[in-house]
Amino acid sequence: MALSHILMPALPIPPSWFPGHMMKFTRMLPALLTRTDVVLEIRDSRLPLTSINRTLEGALQKWRIERGWDPNNPTRRIVNTGACERIVVLNKRDLVPEWGMEPFRNAMAKKFPDQQMLFASWQRPRDIRNLSEILVKIAKRHPHAMELNVLVIGMPNVGKSTLLNALRNMGIKGRTPKAFQTSAQPGLTQALSTRLKVSLDPLVYAFDTPGVMLPFLGRGVEGAERGVKLALIAGIKEGLYDMEALASYLLYRLNVLNPISPAYLQLLPAGSPPTVNLEEFLTQLAQRMGMIKRGAEPDLARAAVYFVRWWREEGGLIAASSALQIQEYSAGSTHSGIQGWGFDFQWQLQPNDKPTSKIDEARIVQEKMEACIDEYQITMEREDSEENNISPTQIKKQQVLEEKMRRKMKYTKR
Repeated sequence: MALSHILMPALPIPPSWFPGHMMKFTRMLPALLTRTDVVLEIRDSRLPLTSINRTLEGALQKWRIERGWDPNNPTRRIVNTGACERIVVLNKRDLVPEWGMEPFRNAMAKKFPDQQMLFASWQRPRDIRNLSEILVKIAKRHPHAMELNVLVIGMPNVGKSTLLNALRNMGIKGRTPKAFQTSAQPGLTQALSTRLKVSLDPLVYAFDTPGVMLPFLGRGVEGAERGVKLALIAGIKEGLYDMEALASYLLYRLNVLNPISPAYLQLLPAGSPPTVNLEEFLTQLAQRMGMIKRGAEPDLARAAVYFVRWWREEGGLIAASSALQIQEYSAGSTHSGIQGWGFDFQWQLQPNDKPTSKIDEARIVQEKMEACIDEYQITMEREDSEENNISPTQIKKQQVLEEKMRRKMKYTKR
């Protein structure tokens, strides 16, 4: 039986994690773009909106305009003096359901026509070959250029280095050494890499860059949820979040993705029903896994760690195998239901959301996703206008700089 009431748990205030190497790269980006032909932005398929780094958007838009793209029409180029393309790769595609990929691609194409988007996984040679062919085609469209330079950017732990290693192995024939070190923990890459050759004919080079976190994740519920999402995909340094807080949100999100048979049921005894109670769930999990403390008490903290790490490994694959459930809501039904895709998309299914064909089914999902993207953009614009994306420390620093500037101007006038 499906869960009827799924409420998001209370979440902790997001921590700030913005080491010096991230600030250094952010300041370097405009200069790096002057010698960049293609920006390859890597995002996590589970967080296709949350893993957008808005702090880099201004520099990327300025780069496009300086290279001749029309600021009022992102699909029109006024002056074409060389390659200038932005490709967004949704990495780890095997961790989101297949049924949402095409509707998502179509929804994003309508909202962000200046970005070429594709799903990929380094474990799928066809995806890497497709990406390699795209880069080679761009290079061949500009035969006068001696080489094509690709700058790879993205948040921490979205898989930039791993994807580049796979791209190099695909583009360079014969045995090639692993070009970049990789890690399951964020923050391994802390400096701009040396150029990595990913194609010989035509010549294509790529630069790996440090993963850059948002300087401030935001206030209120939106900021708290943003932080927990990024921590769950290991995009935030381990230890900044309590694992039980992450387990609480993970339980909620897996219930949203499949209220009838959530993925975590595979961890519990056969016949266990879905639950929204974290303590009840962790108790069952601890007992089943033999995680018992002195006094025969279940070790809930250890169970929470196990739950989160299980999801990061095999659990995510199980969750991604869930089928589209629109058919569960018939035209004659009087109730609605929640549906989700990844961790960024959630919508309400109404009784009249009854598809008549597979094409109609995809159309409904696309419309729901477009509404979610609109809501995301409205939230970002509101946060920008209210300065909710700036931490108190940043505001104080900005005020100090403004005061120094006022004093300097006052002294100059004298």
